[in-house]
Amino acid sequence: MGRIVVIGAGLGAMATAARLAVAGHTVTVYERTSTYGGAVGRFEREGFAFDTGPGLLHLPAVYRDLFVKTGKKPLEECVGLSQVDPAARHVFADGTRVDLPNASRAGTVAALDAALGASAGERWGDFLTRAREAWDRTRRPLLEEPQPADPKALAREPYPALKAGLLRRPTRTLAQVGERELRDPRLVALLDSYAEAYGFPPASAPAAAAVLPYMEQTFGSWYVAGGIRALADAVYERCRERRVEFVFDAPVDEVLTEGERAVGVRLESGEAVEADHVVVGAPVPELYREQVLPWRSGDEWTRFQRHGTSRLTVLLALRGAREEGAVHRTVVHAAGGLPSVTVLRPDDPALRPDADHESVTLSAMVGSAREGDWAESAARMVEAAGRAVPGLAERLRWQEVRTPEDVRAATGTSEVPGPALADAGGSWLPAPSLSPVPGLYFAGGWSHPGGGLAHAGMSGALVAGLIVEGAEFRGSR
Repeated sequence: MGRIVVIGAGLGAMATAARLAVAGHTVTVYERTSTYGGAVGRFEREGFAFDTGPGLLHLPAVYRDLFVKTGKKPLEECVGLSQVDPAARHVFADGTRVDLPNASRAGTVAALDAALGASAGERWGDFLTRAREAWDRTRRPLLEEPQPADPKALAREPYPALKAGLLRRPTRTLAQVGERELRDPRLVALLDSYAEAYGFPPASAPAAAAVLPYMEQTFGSWYVAGGIRALADAVYERCRERRVEFVFDAPVDEVLTEGERAVGVRLESGEAVEADHVVVGAPVPELYREQVLPWRSGDEWTRFQRHGTSRLTVLLALRGAREEGAVHRTVVHAAGGLPSVTVLRPDDPALRPDADHESVTLSAMVGSAREGDWAESAARMVEAAGRAVPGLAERLRWQEVRTPEDVRAATGTSEVPGPALADAGGSWLPAPSLSPVPGLYFAGGWSHPGGGLAHAGMSGALVAGLIVEGAEFRGSR
């Protein structure tokens, strides 16, 4: 069996490490910071605790599979999992509110009819039918198989064209889906919020982004007791059980090559570490430009799903207990093209000093390179959250603002990657798991199948399969 070096200790990298260790490889993870988890961070102060990255888990089956394949204890024995119901409360700019149930299409249609009018649910249901077609066409090549060397098959728009008279009119962007099919501005805002949650601008995101609301409304939203950081803790402990070695505060300067193959890494300290395979779990664009492109002619490896978006997070320590009827997640839709604000209010004793206080997390997607006053943006987010949290201003004890620079400190880049999407040009695809340099692989949110907790976990399964079974590996069946 081989020696594996993994760069970075994010969820995708750790998922890869655990699977490779079970297969008999000797795995060492080098992490430039002092902890594991990458974007899945934790902030604690005065008895309050907050997730600083994702707050909910979708497609928990990905991590159930990881734990089944890497040890005796299943996921539910390592973390507490519960469905969030309602999945979300949406507060629209005109004051309309609607609670959408978890993983119930019929319930969602009924809720939209009751809140927005009798035809709203039908239009949303028809949209989900078309979104399912896009999901069925792309699920396996985008999520369960390594990205093909020639991605032309993923460059075609999978969202079905609408019939207009005798002709079919193609829909190119998610914004066009909303305009042509949903029409009601509140339904459009609902659709847009699913793309915005991943940093995808609806005006440029392909129509295939319709799979995002389909996925969530079909498979549900789940909360991890103690916060998503508890999932990172569990994956780390599983790695340790499988004798994966972690070296923290150990930045990697470069991937070493010999001939045309990766043979190890050089640490910032100058130490050279030999390896039979190198897995890069950190953001990859710079590495591609500096070390992979020289091995390929043409520009086929210069494409990256990079859209310049990051996350602004405001952590609120509140006096007073959650009111009766409070929901876990509220999406507050703003007017005038401003991004929606997601308000997370988990009813979790592990996140608050006592029952007379509450931890609330606000998040919104912003430009990663934007210059301006983050304090002003945070103040607008807190004002918007007041529509979801009664008496917010009076209850506020203190707040902590986490900017794109904090995202950069945790992950190495201020940008937040989104899931892979099929479209007419392939520009929404991330880097392939298998690089053109033999012995070099990519795992985590910046590689296939893209960002998000579930997608990062899937990337670990794909990379481990490629290393264990070789380039002919086509995913688990």
